[in-house]
Amino acid sequence: MNQFSRNILLWSIIAVAMISLFSMFNEPGGGTQHSVAYSTFLSQVENGEVGQVVIEDRNITVSTHDGRTYSTYAPNDPNLIQSLKDKNILIDVKKPEETPLAMSVFISWFPMLLLIGVWIFFARQMQGGGGKAMSFGRSRARMQDQNQVGKVTFADVAGVDEAKEELAEVVEFLSNPRKFTRLGGRIPKGVLLVGPPGTGKTLL
Repeated sequence: MNQFSRNILLWSIIAVAMISLFSMFNEPGGGTQHSVAYSTFLSQVENGEVGQVVIEDRNITVSTHDGRTYSTYAPNDPNLIQSLKDKNILIDVKKPEETPLAMSVFISWFPMLLLIGVWIFFARQMQGGGGKAMSFGRSRARMQDQNQVGKVTFADVAGVDEAKEELAEVVEFLSNPRKFTRLGGRIPKGVLLVGPPGTGKTLL
C-alpha cells in the first residue's frame, strides 16, 4: 500500500470515528433505553406499575416496580403531575442540560468543516503528485529547448548495438536521402522503440 492509499485510509477512519462520537453524544440517553408510547405509559400509571419517573423537559424516564426502565415523550399535559401524585409515584425533575453555544455551533458546522478538510487534503495530494489516477489520458510530452538539452550523440548511448545501428541508418537516411532513394529505399514514416524501462529508448 503506497503513501497516498494509507493517507486515504487514515482520514476515512478518523472521519468515521468523529461522526460516530458526535452521533453518540447527541443521542438522547446514550441510546441505552427503549422508548414506549405515551398512552402505554399512562396505562401503566393507572395500573400501578410505575414506581419512579425522572422528568427532564418533555422526556420522561420511567422505572417500573419489576425493574424495567424505558423512556417516553410527554406532551404539554397539565394533569400529569397530579396523576403521578395520586398513584404515589416518586417524581424527580431535572433541569435540561444546556449545550454551550460554541459547542452547538461546532456540532452544526462539523460535517461541512470535515468535507472542506477532506477536499483540501485531496487537492494537495493531487498537486503533490498523488493524483496520477486523475492524469490518465493527459499527454506527458514536454517542450524542451535544444540549448537546454545539449548535444547527444550515439556514443552517449549504451545498450543494444543493433538498435543503435538501425537508428544511425535512419539519421543518415534523413540527412542524405538521395543515397538511399537511388537504391529504391523509402523514407520511414516513424520509428517504434520497444523494450523495458531503463534500456535507453528515450535517449535514443
